[in-house]
Formats: sequence, structure tokens, C-alpha cells
Amino acid sequence: MASKRGRMAQEVNAGSMADIAFLLLIFFLVTTTIASDKGIMNILPPKQDPNQPPPEVDLNERNIFKISLNLNDQYFVEDEVRRDIDGLSDEIKRFILNFGNPDEDAIALFNSLPPSLKGIADQSPQSSDHPMSGGAVISIKTNRGTSYEKYLEVLDLVKKAYFEIYGERVGLTGEEYRTLSGQSAAEKELINRGKENIPMAISIAEPDKTGS
Repeated sequence: MASKRGRMAQEVNAGSMADIAFLLLIFFLVTTTIASDKGIMNILPPKQDPNQPPPEVDLNERNIFKISLNLNDQYFVEDEVRRDIDGLSDEIKRFILNFGNPDEDAIALFNSLPPSLKGIADQSPQSSDHPMSGGAVISIKTNRGTSYEKYLEVLDLVKKAYFEIYGERVGLTGEEYRTLSGQSAAEKELINRGKENIPMAISIAEPDKTGS
């Protein structure tokens, strides 16, 4: 009987092993860093309800600056073929700041611009009304055969035009404005003042099917 009690005393109690394993699992889950690729920081519109008709957008043709790419990566700007897009950023800036048909609020915005930006306002009635909501939209349309690199090239060029406008309003270059993180109150103030009443109005149209 005594030998039996001795054998029982020598057995290892493994009841806490499950708790230890669980704690180790939590430790590795908390401390492990999982690498993730960052994509383009664009907010996609919500998926349209197929039972609902698409909303009507009351925009005049002159308020839309059209850029498109076909399946062969050829550029079309305002329906005209372009061999390249050199100088397109300046064309976009002139379109955004045209002020062809400004209302009272748009006139106040124009008067607040620095002289360098006022100087590129053509005020043509055939071009955009003003850069405020709906008054100047940049439309980018691609084909399903368009290369991703060319699409990004055009999108970056359009954003460059906006950043140069925003930067010039606060005494910065476009690249300097683009690098503002907004982590400090001073940077937030510059970001907000730069784009005040000039939204980045970029419309990404649904791509055409390959071959169309």
C-alpha cells in the first residue's frame, strides 16, 4: 500500500500546461507584427443599389475636364488624342481656376487667392464656372485594357495640379504641401487653409470593356 502511494506522489500534475500554452499563444498574437501592403489611399463610392436608378448629376459639360486612356494606353484630353501629357498639369490648374461664371461665394474665393493664382484665371464662359462644389470636375476614364501604371500616372498628375494650388495658397510648393501629415495643429491649419472651398473634385469613371 505504501509503494502505491509513492508511485502516485511521483506523477507530474499537467493540469496547468493548457493554461501556460494559452498564455504563450496570446503573447505571440500580441507581439507578432504582420506585414501588409499599402495600396492607393482612395475612398471608393458605395456600391449602387441595382433596384435604384443612378442619381442625376446636374453638371454642365463645360464644368467637366475629361481625360481618358484607351486599351493601348493612348491619352485623350477633352476628346483629342495626345502623344504625351506634358503640360497637362498646368491645363488642369487653369481649368480649375477659370471662374467663368462665378456666384457671390466664388467671387469671394477668387478675391482671396494670391496674385499668382488669379493670373491663371481665364474667366472663359466656355470653361469651368468656378472651383467650388460641382463647378470644376476632373474626370478620368480608362479601359479594362489600360495599364495600371498609366492610370496612376494620370491620377498623380491631376492630384499634383491640386496640390500646387493648395500649396501656393499657403506659401508652399506642391511637394511641400503634399508631405504635410496633419499631425500637428500648425500642419492641420495649413492643410485646411490650402484646400478651403476648393475640393479635390476627381471623378473616376467605370472603365470601358477591353476592345471598346
